[in-house]
Amino acid sequence: MRKLLPYLGCTLITLAILLNGCGSMLSSGADQSVEAENPAAQEALAAAPVYKRTEIISLPNEAKQLLIEGNQRFTSGKPLSKDLSLTRRSELMKNGQHPFAVIVSCSDSRVPPELLFDQALGDLFVIRVAGNIITPVELGSVEYAVEHLKTPLVVVLGHEECGAVTATVQGGETHGNIESIIKKIRPAVVEAKSLSTSQTTEKEVINKSIELNIKNAIGDIMESPIILEGTAVNQVEIIGIKYDLDEGVVRFIN
Repeated sequence: MRKLLPYLGCTLITLAILLNGCGSMLSSGADQSVEAENPAAQEALAAAPVYKRTEIISLPNEAKQLLIEGNQRFTSGKPLSKDLSLTRRSELMKNGQHPFAVIVSCSDSRVPPELLFDQALGDLFVIRVAGNIITPVELGSVEYAVEHLKTPLVVVLGHEECGAVTATVQGGETHGNIESIIKKIRPAVVEAKSLSTSQTTEKEVINKSIELNIKNAIGDIMESPIILEGTAVNQVEIIGIKYDLDEGVVRFIN
């Protein structure tokens, strides 16, 4: 009997610990249930600001302002809640999409247009490609948005420290189809280097090449008769934007 006492004591201690843990879990679950049923908590959640905009944006300046305001929310760390509900998705299915801006963006994972412009479902028509270059494929996508979706603003979105531009500046061997990207960026690099002096740093050449590459992409878009038709009557505007990776701000490229 004396031999059994230590074992019995250990068993009782273990049982007490288990019961105490279960009680904590039950209490936590109950607290969560009470909180979920609390009208004040539900009201607070319902009152949280949700991003909304006019469904049809037809003027380029209105579209540009939405991007500016969205980026300000992003950089201030105060993005609005997004309606990602089944109801919203069903509305987009039923009524179709009406994006107010086409964004030709670099594929860089640090440059997600929907996040840095604080936009939601149905707001942006995004075309992502390394180096934000324009080939017939990308241009066709831009034309589709402008002609069929009546999108009034086209943005070429480049960014600092672009890997594709940096690789083009530094040269070196390329493999596979990467050369097709480098070939599109190279004219911007050649021009940037022609404008440099002996005092110009490689970083400055890269930054200048990034901006010139954005402008060259705009020039490629402007070769489209469909786009020119829209710009001729001020229904469409093409702009360039450079994104700062760490600060999160965007700067318009003239």
